[in-house]
Amino acid sequence: DALYERFAKHLEKDRCGEFVAISRDGKIIVSRDDIEVVHRAMKEFGQGKFAFRRIGYHALGRWRDVH
Repeated sequence: DALYERFAKHLEKDRCGEFVAISRDGKIIVSRDDIEVVHRAMKEFGQGKFAFRRIGYHALGRWRDVH
């Protein structure tokens, strides 16, 4: 939630309903295609190294980095 509030909340006006991946340092990937966002984020940020949300919607769960 903190990453979303800080780096992606501003997208709600123009990109509501799309998907966003946010790296720990604030880089974002946005698309209407959720699978595309996840695949790109895993490649660019690393598995378990990003938050994933639908823009304008409340998060329903939490992903954890399991090692």
